[in-house]
Amino acid sequence: MPTVAATPITPSDAHVVTAREAIEPLYEKLELQTESLVLAAALEAGWSSDEATKALAVLRLQDALSTLGRTS
Repeated sequence: MPTVAATPITPSDAHVVTAREAIEPLYEKLELQTESLVLAAALEAGWSSDEATKALAVLRLQDALSTLGRTS
């Protein structure tokens, strides 16, 4: 299991942040890392970059629709 380094979430000016402000940068970083790993795995499995990118876009869309409760 990979280790995770702690990322400070309190800005240097001690501004009080909302939960969203605190979590969003970490979420975006994790999302980018995950997408990179998924694309790399697909390419290693022989998929073209176009196929891998389109498949990831479909997964993102399905996830968004599921989150909104709009899946069929």
